[in-house]
Amino acid sequence: MTEEARAREALVATGRSLFTRGLTFGSTGNLSVRLSDGSWVMTPTNASLGALDPARLSRLDANGLHVSGDNPTKEAFLHVAMYRERPDARAVVHLHSTHSVAVSALADIDPEDVLPPITAYYVMRVGRLPLVPYFPPGDHGLADAVGKLASRHHAVLLANHGPVVAGTSLEAATYATEELEETAKLFLMLQGMAVRTLTPEQVAELRKRFG
Repeated sequence: MTEEARAREALVATGRSLFTRGLTFGSTGNLSVRLSDGSWVMTPTNASLGALDPARLSRLDANGLHVSGDNPTKEAFLHVAMYRERPDARAVVHLHSTHSVAVSALADIDPEDVLPPITAYYVMRVGRLPLVPYFPPGDHGLADAVGKLASRHHAVLLANHGPVVAGTSLEAATYATEELEETAKLFLMLQGMAVRTLTPEQVAELRKRFG
């Protein structure tokens, strides 16, 4: 099986998994994998992640231009922004996952680091999570805003929209996105309670040990 064929199969399997577990719904969310030649394969526009056809996935060249398959998602520019700023990124996951979107709409969150360090795995897989200001869907100003943060953060949260997460593999990007969503859920569950988050010293030790 070729590299591209493996990427197509992985995108279909990942999309189905995310959909069946309620992490995406309808035709929301999009996924991509960057191939070794710099081109990439991504989910098409107006497609449910739960019912992807590997033969109809969009193929884009290294500059993000559509070359084959169905038309790519209108949010392809989010993936371009991440790949352009993160040479090590091999995949990007963007979801409208419920708890992450809920947190992104809160009025009093820290835009420099949205979620507190509730668990070690959040620190290890997500790290610091900045909030990108709101832009209407499809607005290319959003790509510029994401690009300004992408070189320093592999995960960002779009205000009133959802997370965009890059990873060294599709698996890594997916795991980080899932960790972000679960932490957002915990954060909402704990609202109004006295919470014992990890201390700055504990966070520093995790970052030193795991990067």
